[in-house]
Amino acid sequence: MAAQPVPTLDGRPPIVIAHRGASGERPEHTLEAYALAIEQGADYIEPDLVLTRDGVLVARHENEISETTDVADHPEFAARKATKRIDGQDVAGWFTEDFTLAELKRLRAKERIPRLRGTAHDGQYAIPTFAEILDLLVAANKGREHPVGVYPETKHPGYFASIGLPHEAPLLALLDRYGYRGRAAPVFIQSFEVANLKAIRAKSDLPLIQLMDGEGGPAEDPSQSYAVMATPAGLKAVAAYADGIGPNKAMVIPRGLLGTLGDPTPLVRDAHAAGLKVHPWTFRRENYFLPLRDKGGINPAGHGDLGAEVDAYLRTGIDGLFSDNPREAVAAVRSAGR
Repeated sequence: MAAQPVPTLDGRPPIVIAHRGASGERPEHTLEAYALAIEQGADYIEPDLVLTRDGVLVARHENEISETTDVADHPEFAARKATKRIDGQDVAGWFTEDFTLAELKRLRAKERIPRLRGTAHDGQYAIPTFAEILDLLVAANKGREHPVGVYPETKHPGYFASIGLPHEAPLLALLDRYGYRGRAAPVFIQSFEVANLKAIRAKSDLPLIQLMDGEGGPAEDPSQSYAVMATPAGLKAVAAYADGIGPNKAMVIPRGLLGTLGDPTPLVRDAHAAGLKVHPWTFRRENYFLPLRDKGGINPAGHGDLGAEVDAYLRTGIDGLFSDNPREAVAAVRSAGR
């Protein structure tokens, strides 16, 4: 007999967070990807935020932008290519902090994983500012009883602070300007780092999410590890400054050597005991990313049964999930009656 589904922390249906927008169908972190995610029923859209040289928050997966824009095709920017030390790693390419917003607006987005998703939309869409994303939400939420929320991630906040471009002030100022105030606001602020979240908590009561990966730890504090943070004692410490965790989904249900789903870990139960919500990442429909049982064939770019994978995680009591494919994720949540 299958185990009975576990309820969410507050008994409400799990939320679907559009990971970088509907990034399974449009180049990630574009207004077009966010608009499609809203159309497909996402509860929240997720922009990763980095800064320009003139201090503007823009949406990119990383501050190094050669993977997600056509910057390498612009000879006028060839001399901007550099190698930098980011979170303990040497990274080569072009970096947002070396461009003004006006210069970045000359670039166009491209698909980050073209072997799985193709390039049909490359070169069509601009890099959006966080303000433009919030404008999109204002327009989309007119007349909605339940507004679509925003779920920004501060990317490499310790690094950006070290070069005089901290996230906190511009992020909180924009959220306040657009009416995101108080714990009931449809917003979560997330980070893999701890100091950044604590700095935001000192200035704001907006909901915060501590991101966690299966290995490593916060970039700004090598003495910490996510594995320790995910223990009952670690989760209690997280609850002192955050409202939830965003773990790698393998921390909730690990996979075996052949890609089969294992038994759930106690992470959701332990997080709920500490009063923390759990929003794992990332759910994608391509066979390449799916558990063995849910693959739809041997073509890595083919689509399998994302709904079946999502349902397995919903049964653990997760409070939400990040997906590149909000249409399928929303359908899975609704069909599960959660």
